Amino acid sequence: MNTALILETLGWLGVVAYVLAYLLLTIGILKPNGYPFHILNMVGAGTLIVYSLEYGDKPNVAVNVIWLMIGIGAVVRRLVRKSSGNL
Repeated sequence: MNTALILETLGWLGVVAYVLAYLLLTIGILKPNGYPFHILNMVGAGTLIVYSLEYGDKPNVAVNVIWLMIGIGAVVRRLVRKSSGNL
């Protein structure tokens, strides 16, 4: 498998993860504070960061780094609350 195909696949995986997260949230299957929602968003951000870095798309890298940090922060905050019994 060549590098271009791997990057293209990662890019599309990111798109699918973002759209799936939003769709499942909108139709009520996912909760906005649940792990699955945040994980889908982090997968989307991470894969699109890799794709965008390769093609020098700095605005897309920036927004996805921010999106990834938001997801990580949400998961960490939830884990901390859970470990302290304040869920």
